[in-house]
Amino acid sequence: MTFSADALPGLPLTGERTVPGIPEENYWFRRHEAVYAAQLSRCAGATVLEAGCGEGYGANLLAGVAHRVVGLDYDVVTAAHVARRYPAVGVARANLVALPLADASVDVVVSLQVIEHLWDQGLFLRECLRVLRPGGGLVVSTPNRITFSPGLDTPLNPFHTRELSPAELGSLVAEAGFADVGMQGLHHGPRLRELDARHGSLVEAQVAVAVGGGEWPPELRADVGSVTTADFVLTADDLDASLDLVVSAVRP
Repeated sequence: MTFSADALPGLPLTGERTVPGIPEENYWFRRHEAVYAAQLSRCAGATVLEAGCGEGYGANLLAGVAHRVVGLDYDVVTAAHVARRYPAVGVARANLVALPLADASVDVVVSLQVIEHLWDQGLFLRECLRVLRPGGGLVVSTPNRITFSPGLDTPLNPFHTRELSPAELGSLVAEAGFADVGMQGLHHGPRLRELDARHGSLVEAQVAVAVGGGEWPPELRADVGSVTTADFVLTADDLDASLDLVVSAVRP
């Protein structure tokens, strides 16, 4: 896979961290950005913690509407990159199972595509509960194990420790002490379904190029580059068939 390395000077491209500004990454970037965009109304005027902010584009998007956004990431280089590139985000390096925030200090905790990387997912969620004010909201997204690693208990992705089904994710959040647990799934909208039909599967076509190490077919590259956040749909319908899961909950 060919990357535009100068899009993110100083930030190593691991193949797992989703980043903006790279045409070959655009599908995954927009797939994640769509979930961030859906949280804007929830974060308006709020003090927001993003637990596991990665490259920082999502925290920066939320900072456009929030009172304050704090982004945490365990990787030193990544945290330094966020501080340099996104001055609207207050960023620090931290272990997500020991959040460096006071009890009841934030209104919203957002953690997208992170929990599947953690060994102690329950402790992480209890830490999120601790730092939220009463009535504060939690939003967590993660790949749907049923569609991401179908039929497997061990994730296909070597960066993931444990992937979750809709029922497993909902139970984990409730067991951590949250109330009003709700779930949505992210699906391809009509235009992405057309692209799936054209390529057999848009995701599998991209994976085939990445695994094979060859050049991108021009049609595939153009179609991937054309994907927008509007091409994805978040709905509570047909959760088992969704690509990613998005759970929301409230601290009682």
